[in-house]
Amino acid sequence: MDPSDIINSAGGVLLTRDVLSRGATESGIRAAIRCGDVVRVERGLLAVSGADPELVAAGRSRGLLTCVSAAPRFGLWQLRPAAQPHYWHSNGRNAVRCVSHRLGLTQRQHHGTLADLPDVLLHALLCLPPLESLVMVECAYNRGDIDPAFFRRHLAGNRCGKAREVVAKVEQGADSLLESLARVLFREAGIATETQVWLDGIGRVDFLLEGFLIVELDGIAFHLEPRQFKKDRRRDNSAAVRGFPVLRFFYDDVVHAPDVMLSQVREVLARGSLRWPQPDRPGFAASRQLVRP
Repeated sequence: MDPSDIINSAGGVLLTRDVLSRGATESGIRAAIRCGDVVRVERGLLAVSGADPELVAAGRSRGLLTCVSAAPRFGLWQLRPAAQPHYWHSNGRNAVRCVSHRLGLTQRQHHGTLADLPDVLLHALLCLPPLESLVMVECAYNRGDIDPAFFRRHLAGNRCGKAREVVAKVEQGADSLLESLARVLFREAGIATETQVWLDGIGRVDFLLEGFLIVELDGIAFHLEPRQFKKDRRRDNSAAVRGFPVLRFFYDDVVHAPDVMLSQVREVLARGSLRWPQPDRPGFAASRQLVRP
């Protein structure tokens, strides 16, 4: 078999022994190197010409790209980029300037230098701060790529308690990492939080807090488009006419200033608890419903 085809099928970087085990020959590898289709990165490691530098670096480390470093490869929501590469290692090597994961893999490997999605998420749950791992897992769950039952099977034992707590907070329905983060922040603050609620005459809202406060999260690209901007403001007006206060927050509010956001929410809730419609008010329930994904 052509060595460059074999290496490409594994993501562009592969150990020489694995290229040989998949049907290539030594002479075929030498010929591919001479014509420039394949590069010998170092002894025992081959890559196709123009291979991704991050995957080449993982190959040099004799590991697999995983955890937050692998999030962009799977299109996962990501709160912040990796400060240093995260690799899975099985060989006991002490790689420098990286975070090394040693948890045994649950999936059969098809990629030469990238862990499979279930293992990437397991590593994230056991490595990252709770909110950072939650948005990655929730993104995969909302797309139907993973079942929380998988994590419960593989996160047994006392050392995995915090990871199980994160999995227990995962829900379907969030449209973005901002919604996932805000939902957890509101609920951990003890605020009654409903997501994706339909209000007659207003439409679907991101959050309904304590039964009367609407909270909307504005993504820059979508909500500042002129037509959507006008639509949002008209919805705010409709909400005010029907007795619902509205707060809007941006990415920076949720991610970088959550305490300020929560303070503003609490202030409106405290001031408005006697002024705005309540869930037990007659006729109120008929005007609202949860929007199921």
